[in-house]
Amino acid sequence: MSDTMTNEVQSFEPFERRLDAKLIASIVAAGSLSFSAVVFETAMNVALPALMEEFAVDTATIQWITSGYLLMLSVMIPTFSFLKARFRSRRLFIAAVGLFLAGTLFCAAAPAFPVLLLGRVVQGVGTGIAIPLMFSIVVDQVPYEQTGLMMGVASLITSVAPAVGPSYGGVVMEIAGWRMVFVCLVPLLLISFVVGSICVRQATPLSRPRFDVPGFALLALCFFSLILGINMASREGASPTVAGVFAVFVAALVLFALHIRRSDHPLLNPGLFAHPVFVASVVVIAAIAFAILGFAYLVPNYAQLALGASASLSGTLLLPGCGLVAIFAPLGGRVLDRVGAGVPIAIGMGLLLVSTLLFVVFADALTPELMLGFYIFFGVGQGFGMSTTMTHGLQGLPEELRTDGSSVFNTLQQLGGSVGVSAVTAVVGAAQAGASSMHDGTVAGGHAAFMLLAAVIAMAVVANLVAFRARRRAAA
Repeated sequence: MSDTMTNEVQSFEPFERRLDAKLIASIVAAGSLSFSAVVFETAMNVALPALMEEFAVDTATIQWITSGYLLMLSVMIPTFSFLKARFRSRRLFIAAVGLFLAGTLFCAAAPAFPVLLLGRVVQGVGTGIAIPLMFSIVVDQVPYEQTGLMMGVASLITSVAPAVGPSYGGVVMEIAGWRMVFVCLVPLLLISFVVGSICVRQATPLSRPRFDVPGFALLALCFFSLILGINMASREGASPTVAGVFAVFVAALVLFALHIRRSDHPLLNPGLFAHPVFVASVVVIAAIAFAILGFAYLVPNYAQLALGASASLSGTLLLPGCGLVAIFAPLGGRVLDRVGAGVPIAIGMGLLLVSTLLFVVFADALTPELMLGFYIFFGVGQGFGMSTTMTHGLQGLPEELRTDGSSVFNTLQQLGGSVGVSAVTAVVGAAQAGASSMHDGTVAGGHAAFMLLAAVIAMAVVANLVAFRARRRAAA
């Protein structure tokens, strides 16, 4: 260990948890980067037709600007425990903003599709540091009695972005073209950089942990083969090649699980998975993220291709629902702090299930107005249910595991979103390929995708019931 690092560890004093303006500003600064990332992600859904035409690529190829970004994000987040122990939080924040800004400029100036994809991958590296950093600040620095509220605030920063993205993308594209979608958010990134550089504080001591290179490689292979398999299935169906890719995914997952049990310095702490409340809550978060990004892709495209709505109108259909997330996420956290997790999670999961079932039941009679109304239920349910489920899951862990637990939550949230986009794209794309017209294929594929999303949310409801049952057993 270097002299500098030794001095940092020896001189570190216990951090005083206090909810002051500097702490809130640091959360908002890190959250602004996460917000920008999700805005780009969902704004690109509106821009896909223009990008396909300009770069002369098909649907399955263009989707990699979302899948590739989410894949890199999912791979980066598990490394945060190592990065947090090795580097100061302010330095990590500066690196995250620098990488994300570089990726944004790459995308804005991209002369060809590979450059655009490279920019998105670099953005994914930056966001993979920023998102867990934001939640780490909450877990490590917020007073315990206000954790639920501030987890809600942190969650709402990124939760409203899936609705803002399509609206923002549609308006900017009509006025100035898709490249300005990236350029217009650069001022927000610069403001975030200045605020975070001043306000982000160090709450934990530093050390020199060993990086788990084999675990990182296995996890990257696992995630990549899963997303690749889903994307290939949209074009090839159940071919031997697709089956082989999924076999690689299963093998990599098994090897990774065996590796972290035997490694002295695992990328993920295997002790996390001995806590059933946490494990069940992780399933819930991944399932909700699957549905959020599935809807973020499906609703604007279905409105345009099946219902004949304009790009600007289709881009606003998610806006009211996600706007309500900004209201109900902190409210749900406040209710959790006062009466426990049961009430807000029950309300949230109930509304999420009602919303997805409405899309299924009224699939043949959908209009843009109905889609907007149904998604309002989803937004309120997301506000009540998502951050409270994460807080409930973290409360099921010993305090020393909560930073690792937050990393797992964020990893599976991003992976769930990536799988959701890829799965919905595959379902709709397969129906379009076999239909006589784009309209008929989109209608059939959209109906099947709505049923898939409802099934995923139903699974999340069951997983939450398992989490509460495990919590009661632990208390007894």
